[in-house]
Order: sequence, then C-alpha cells, then structure tokens
Amino acid sequence: MTMETGHTPKREELSLSELGNRIKGFISRAFPDTYWIRAEMSDVRLNTSGHCYLEFVEKHPQSGQLIAKMRASIWAKTFYILRPYFERETGQAFASGLKVLVKVAVGYHELYGFSLNVLDIDPAYTVGDMLRRRMEIIRRLKEEGVFGLNKELPFPLLPGRIALISSPTAAGYEDFVNQLTRNKAGYAFYLKLFPAVMQGEKTEASVIAALEHIFRHSDYFDLVVILRGGGATSELSSFDSYLLATNCAQFPLPIITGIGHERDDTILDLVAHTRLKTPTAVAEFLIGCMDNLNTALNALQQVVQTYPAGRILWEMNRLQLSGARLPSLVEGLLRQSRSQLQALGTALPVSATGLLNKHSNLLLSLQTTMRQNVQTKIADKNHFLKLTEQFVTMASPEYILKKGYSLSLKEGKIVKRAAGFAPGDTLCTRFIDGEINSRVL
Repeated sequence: MTMETGHTPKREELSLSELGNRIKGFISRAFPDTYWIRAEMSDVRLNTSGHCYLEFVEKHPQSGQLIAKMRASIWAKTFYILRPYFERETGQAFASGLKVLVKVAVGYHELYGFSLNVLDIDPAYTVGDMLRRRMEIIRRLKEEGVFGLNKELPFPLLPGRIALISSPTAAGYEDFVNQLTRNKAGYAFYLKLFPAVMQGEKTEASVIAALEHIFRHSDYFDLVVILRGGGATSELSSFDSYLLATNCAQFPLPIITGIGHERDDTILDLVAHTRLKTPTAVAEFLIGCMDNLNTALNALQQVVQTYPAGRILWEMNRLQLSGARLPSLVEGLLRQSRSQLQALGTALPVSATGLLNKHSNLLLSLQTTMRQNVQTKIADKNHFLKLTEQFVTMASPEYILKKGYSLSLKEGKIVKRAAGFAPGDTLCTRFIDGEINSRVL
C-alpha cells in the first residue's frame, strides 16, 4: 500500500528480464576474471547436445556435511576436449565423487540463474587426491592386518574347480572360457559363473555379493577368478575400493585377478593371491599349473617304472658280491670260533676247580651256620618248655593245696561262691592230705 502525502513519489519499475539483465551485468563486472576452484563433482550428467551439467560441492573435512554447492556446466565444444584429456591423465572416468581443480567463469542467465562455466581442468590435482585416497586405503588394510592374508593361502595343487566372477558380456570372458575348456592337453576344468557388474558405481556391491554367494559354497571350489578384460582404464576406480579389497583379502580361497590392464595395479590386484594382466593370461596360468603337475606326475611315473629294475640289479650285484665274500667270511668265522673254543678249553679246568673250591667253602660255611642256628633254636625251645612246665605246675590244684588253700566241691565240681550251696547240700572239702565231707544246714 502506498501512503498519499500530497504528491506521488516517482518509482522505478522493472520487468523480470530487466532485473535479470542488471544482475547479469553486476556479476560480470564483479567477477570479470576466471578462477581456479577446488571442489567435488556431483550429479554429473550429459544431455543429447553433448553438454555436461553438474554440481560442485564442498564438504566439511571432519563431519562431511555439505557447506557449499553451485551449479556448473561444460559446453559441448569444451567437454569434447576436456573429458578424454582428464580420463587419459588420471585413469579415472569423469564422474561424480572425484575431487577436481577446475578453471571457471562466474555467470548468470536470465532463465537458468547463477552457474559456473567450466573452461579448463587440472588432472594433476585429481591424481594427487586419488593417490592420497589409495594410499590411505592401503595403509588401513595393512594396519588391520588383512593386506597380505589372501597371498598367504596355499595355492591348490590341482586348480580345477573355479568360481568365476565376471560379466557374461565382458570382452575377455568368452576368450577365457574357450581357452580354458579347449586346452590342447585336454585338462578338465569345472567353471561356475557368478555374474557381476564389472564397471560403474554398482561394481563394488555386485562383486561383494558374488563373493558372499561363493563363500556359502566354498567347499565346492579350489579358487576364485575375477575377470573384467578390455574397457577403458578410466573405469577401474571401482576396484580401488576398501570394502571390496577387505572382502577379497580375507576370503578363504585364493583369488586370481585378470582385470585386463597392464599399466597400473588396482588395490584389488594388490590384495589378491595372484595378479595377472588379462583373462587370457589367467587361462594360460591355470593351464600352466596343470602342465607342471602333469610333468611332475610323468617324472614320478618314470621313476616308478625304472626303480624296480634298478633295485633288482642293485640287489643282484649285492648278492653276487656277498656270494664272492662268503667263503672267506665263513673261514674267518671258523678260525675265530676255533680260537675261542681252544681258549675256553684251556680256561675250563682252572675255572671249574676254582668254582668247585668256591662252592665247597660256601657249603662248609653254610653247614657251620646251620649247626649254630639249630643249637640256638633247640636251646630256645627247651627254655620255653621249662617255663611252660613251671607255669602249668603253679596253676595245678595240688600246688594250690600245698600253699595251704582248700577246695570246696559239690557233686564233684568246684564251687567258687557261697551262693552256690543250699541247705541240705553235701559239701566235700579237699585238703593236701585228704578230704572231709559235710552237710550244709
């Protein structure tokens, strides 16, 4: 609402496009130069005209929270040159999640609003950031003690049962299968494909899921082969994943990689048991393992075939040598035995005499000892008999009567207590010189 104060103030009225033009001009004057900025790419997308639209974001280094975000565009003419240059120098796909150093112009458009126009890019900054991230993953794996675990697993002597992780449409998959199954020596290989996405953002989760499936049936396989084959080097960033590397490093079966590049090793290659350049090289390696085993078996077979004949010949030679030496050995033993018998014959009389004398002396000693022992025993027994006789004598009734005692008998039996008699009983009292009968009143 406008207040009426006696005159109407003059006001400036602008259309939306005029305001947009003023903003555009102001931004052009305020930011006339180009600027090199550090940021992380997000939401990278291409349209049918070849233009690239994306967002640059900045996150807090500790919390990871978003602290800045700006729209950006790379026009088709620039993107046509910039993208292959970046991917060739970094070995990474031009995609979201990479940290970049880009040269931009600040602009404003009446329809599309504020945005940055990318004019150039410095791949060295991205390579440095990627290297730092890669080294951090390797350091973490080593600190956790898992970096070399898969390499420490014993490689199977007969690597015939293979769990294969690959895309059925991968460039080297069919070549690998054909070369392995149609080998000239006719070795039998059992292959089981566990399909996985081998490029793009889904690679990590897809390969880990395949490993988990194999783990549940690990008793049926000797090793795991991860194949990719072909494709741009820029698509290898998915194999520099901590989660994928730690799963492979701790897997209970040896893992062979044939991802199909020769210049650089991914972190997955570094933790795998065996790293080979291409799927074809993996097939050659496995066939070579079979060749080595076959060579060893042939050598063993040759040994088994030739050993018995050689052993028989050796034993025959030994028997012939023993036969030639036998007469002289027997003659020597006979001479030695005769000498020993003569020595024994000479020593026997002396030994017999000495032995007889020794035993005679021993018998005399035993005779004397036995006589002494018998006499001592008889004396002991006589003394015992005398003591026993004396004891019996002292315990007899006659001996007691001699000492002035008398014995009372009832019906021929000794009565020891007065309660043993009743009035009218006949009592016999025995003395040393006779008996007296009496009646109890």
